[in-house]
Amino acid sequence: MKQGAGGKGAFLDRDGVLNIDHGYVSRTEDFVWVEGAVAALRRLKQAGYVVIVVTNQSGIGRGYYSEADMNALHAFMNAELACAGARIDAFYHCPFHPEAEIAAWRAADHPDRKPNPGMILRGLADFSLDPRKCFLIGDRDSDIEAAQRAGIAARQFAGGNLDDVVATILSDQPS
Repeated sequence: MKQGAGGKGAFLDRDGVLNIDHGYVSRTEDFVWVEGAVAALRRLKQAGYVVIVVTNQSGIGRGYYSEADMNALHAFMNAELACAGARIDAFYHCPFHPEAEIAAWRAADHPDRKPNPGMILRGLADFSLDPRKCFLIGDRDSDIEAAQRAGIAARQFAGGNLDDVVATILSDQPS
């Protein structure tokens, strides 16, 4: 348990929500923050939220990049966020895919691969979060379905300024 019981959490998809989705982003030189993403993450931390990224990463299973590459990118993200007074508390990823080139990552319906809720459920348990005090922001229907299946609120992000979206969500949250 990393957080006090009943805490509040913000779950965010990565590609298309926090960073521009160029397809299989795995290198720091290809990483570009979505407008308002850094400010949104700072706002969430200031409001007392545990911030968790939940991301399908089939590029690992397809052999496009390694888990070490992905972990290095996530460390880079948090290093940049630290300079701005923000952070991501945890990254959960799912490298499994039905058509993975690497047999170890091939799975027809892995419980962590969105729209399945496995990554969200692990985050809820690992940080002792209250699902009623949690939400997810995702850019795909599979993100929204995963949140619904995990019993948390969801908001689809269609682009624009992520901080504006987060500010609206927080203003709607019960205190």
